[in-house]
Amino acid sequence: MRREHRIAQVFIELADTLVAEFDLVEFLRSLAEVTVELLDVDAAGLMLADEDGVLRVMASSDDQAELLELFELQQDDGPCPGCFRTGQPVVNVDIRRWPEFAEAAAAGGYAFAHALPLRLRGHVIGALNLFRSSTEPLGEEDINLGQALADIATIGLLHERQVRGQQVLTEQLQSALNSRVLIEQAKGMLAERAGLAPAQAFTAMRSYARGTGQRLAVVAHGVLDGSLDTSALLTR
Repeated sequence: MRREHRIAQVFIELADTLVAEFDLVEFLRSLAEVTVELLDVDAAGLMLADEDGVLRVMASSDDQAELLELFELQQDDGPCPGCFRTGQPVVNVDIRRWPEFAEAAAAGGYAFAHALPLRLRGHVIGALNLFRSSTEPLGEEDINLGQALADIATIGLLHERQVRGQQVLTEQLQSALNSRVLIEQAKGMLAERAGLAPAQAFTAMRSYARGTGQRLAVVAHGVLDGSLDTSALLTR
């Protein structure tokens, strides 16, 4: 499939998720995955600010990227915190500017890291992380497309706020953060019960949620309280 056609297809698919039941956590996870598919990057992740203006990891394309994002937040060091503070893209910057982050990135197999802002009417609400193993700079076309995907994430948040009426954006984000914690707990529990890798456990929960028309957080709650049988998840 030609790249141009796939890009158009992805934007249509993302737009479709903004209709009816909107699952923010699932939306952002899908966005991270298609970012890796469309851009010349090896991993991607999205961070959003909570009600106190503190960045939180919301979605990652893989576990290694998530660990690196968590490192950025713990150290308050790296391209994503910088991007969030300034509201400006941090691209093609020598990551040795952040020595501890550079060391952690190299340990994860990444030579380059970039960050693009999620801006909402001049207010920065988060950032999109892009990780590359290649030492080559990220091309302008990929930077522009990455920013477009970051803008899609912002549109998704705007849509959700409109759907929920008077609920403020910060409450949306806090609710999504709570859901993500629930999903992570359920992923770990399912992985242990079924002898799966965490990524496989997440895929099983997501497939079940999509197949039954439920929110991912609802499925996660069922895993945690035992009301959802493990076999049902694995046979979906």
